Amino acid sequence: MAESALQTPPLALYIHIPWCVQKCPYCDFNSHGQKTPLPESEYISHLLDDLATDAMLVGDRPISSVFFGGGTPSLFSAKGIERILTGVGERVNLADDAEITLEANPGTVESEKFAAFRQAGVNRISIGVQSFGQDKLKALGRIHNAEQASRAAGYAHNAGLSSFNLDLMHGLPDQSVDDALSDLRRAIGQLPPHLSWYQLTIEPNTLFASKPPVLPDDDVLWDIQQQGHTLLEQAGYHQYEISGYSQPGHQCQHNLNYWRFGDYLGIGCGAHGKITDAGANQILRTVKVKHPKGYMDLSKPYLFQSHNVVRADRPFEFFMNRLRLLEPCPKQDYERYTGLQIAEFGLAGKLTGAIDAGLINETPQSWQLTESGKRYLNNLLEKLV
Repeated sequence: MAESALQTPPLALYIHIPWCVQKCPYCDFNSHGQKTPLPESEYISHLLDDLATDAMLVGDRPISSVFFGGGTPSLFSAKGIERILTGVGERVNLADDAEITLEANPGTVESEKFAAFRQAGVNRISIGVQSFGQDKLKALGRIHNAEQASRAAGYAHNAGLSSFNLDLMHGLPDQSVDDALSDLRRAIGQLPPHLSWYQLTIEPNTLFASKPPVLPDDDVLWDIQQQGHTLLEQAGYHQYEISGYSQPGHQCQHNLNYWRFGDYLGIGCGAHGKITDAGANQILRTVKVKHPKGYMDLSKPYLFQSHNVVRADRPFEFFMNRLRLLEPCPKQDYERYTGLQIAEFGLAGKLTGAIDAGLINETPQSWQLTESGKRYLNNLLEKLV
């Protein structure tokens, strides 16, 4: 059987800023409550040194998007963000039209800071609202209130950004269908170009895992999802990803690159990366040192571990990402970005099983998630292991 040639996908950059005001009980991200003054300048120096090392893996490949995640990146000053972006442009080929997103907590921003972030080069803000219900915000351990969340959306509208996102959760402790839809209506009322609307899940090694709250049952969750989806579509939002809705032209390009099995450099504490070396037929995954103290230890490398994705693992890794998107998945993309043919590793038979179960549709050119596949995505992925 002739091999498919592995090709290089688009490239993005993820920058992790690990500090937040306090750790939320549901959060399993690599974040640390702020107990001492932030070592902003020192950490930025390490970020840029980290990037300089990774830049050797990608040469002059253009960076199509940058995403500052956390933690709470909006705790950093606008001048610090500008220093990072200037350093990025000096070390890698940052596209002139790159989407540059910064996550912000409504409790850590004011109008002037949003405008300053825009001046620093940020053109998209993602605001972690989670809920507009004061009791729900308290249960989630959030530091902001509903009015601060609304004001933050107003700041984003006035900052001259090309787009912004509101993060909103549903399936919260003791949340009714009416509660969830009220939250969603208020979020829609802020007129964000993009809405990330996702269900709270209890993750291991979180406070909620050790002291689980009472969450809505499956019937309530299903009603929330169905009625909420209808509300969003009626308001002009298109669902393009399992938990992503946008107005026309405002899809998150950085996330699209993840789900399309694109490449990304990951710098900062615990950041993950994926780099394709087509010439060597390798897909490299990297993880950086997780704790800030270890990351900023000059005697140690930033890289914690890395591994090549073996050929047998590439099919599942591709579909685990690609099937989050509702758009058709070109079969050509599978062959290009995995370097495999569909007949290898029994994939064709697994896909046939998923098609017969009504979880995906197939044309000669593509595969696409069905409504049933969207609802039972985990079951679908199990069929492709």
